[in-house]
Amino acid sequence: MYKEINFIDSGNQKRDKKQLLRLFFLIVFVVSIGIGALRLGLAYNEFTVMSDEQPFWSKVTAILSMSAIKTDPTPTPDDNRFNILVLGMRGLDDPDAIQGGMLTDTILLFSFDKTTKMSSLVSIPRDLYVKFNNTKTDKINAVYEYGYARKEGLEYSKRIFSIITGQYVDKVVVFDFSAFKKIIDEIGGIDIVLDKPFSEKSQWGSDFSLPAGPNHLDGETALYFARSRYSTSDFDRSRRQQQIIEAIKDRLLNIDLTSDPIKAFSLINLIRKDINTDINLFNLSEIYDLVQDLKNAEPKRYVISTENLVYQTYVDNIYVLLPKNESFLEMHNLFNDILK
Repeated sequence: MYKEINFIDSGNQKRDKKQLLRLFFLIVFVVSIGIGALRLGLAYNEFTVMSDEQPFWSKVTAILSMSAIKTDPTPTPDDNRFNILVLGMRGLDDPDAIQGGMLTDTILLFSFDKTTKMSSLVSIPRDLYVKFNNTKTDKINAVYEYGYARKEGLEYSKRIFSIITGQYVDKVVVFDFSAFKKIIDEIGGIDIVLDKPFSEKSQWGSDFSLPAGPNHLDGETALYFARSRYSTSDFDRSRRQQQIIEAIKDRLLNIDLTSDPIKAFSLINLIRKDINTDINLFNLSEIYDLVQDLKNAEPKRYVISTENLVYQTYVDNIYVLLPKNESFLEMHNLFNDILK
């Protein structure tokens, strides 16, 4: 049960007004968890074709066979754990998205343990290949688009990703990134620290680089940093994505939007315009409690990659990833154990 917040009988109207505005600010933080997804993964990287001794389709069938029947076994809700699926897509209004504007090229699961107050942020590769039902097999980044076409909306994504991760997905946040640069600029930019220089020499028509050490990024620079693909892999971009998410969180927790309510409401409206979520943004008490718990939590960050749980192969000349040992068991163990 969430505690009741009284804005009227506090005896201090000025402080109550400030608290109310801070609640709206905290809402911004919650829904901004996925903003760092940006526009990652706009093109496939080149990899060496691996040998495929076992027939490919027998591997896929052995890995996961999800039917469209809603009685499929899915993980049960855990009262002690809260999981948010974050999906990032280019959007239908992206001028570069000739097709595939609804493919979620960034996929993360944010988890929070309500008892230990520990949290985690795990990046799931978009090229993971699974069976959606008895007739359709595709990359995991098509799950949201497929559910949308079936008019099942967010529930389809929640069910499929619950099966894949072994964790019940409580909520989903889907981002369209057309307003990303405006949002970053609206909060005054973000700060990141690089262990080594970053350089992208060909993607943007001119050399783009950031030096090692502290960097302050405006919206456009942050977008370049996150979208750069020629000099790095999808997995490297996922790591940068998580770094940007942390930077957005830190920025939002350290700026005082209560001193400028017009700016605060402008930012909230900007974010709400570009997200699809089943989180009740107006349940202030619930969001207040959650964000208070998350305030001092430093999430464990993990990127599922070919260095750990998946391997690369090709089907019909298309690059895909499959779980090692042809089973999602190790992936389930990761999500089960990461908060321990």
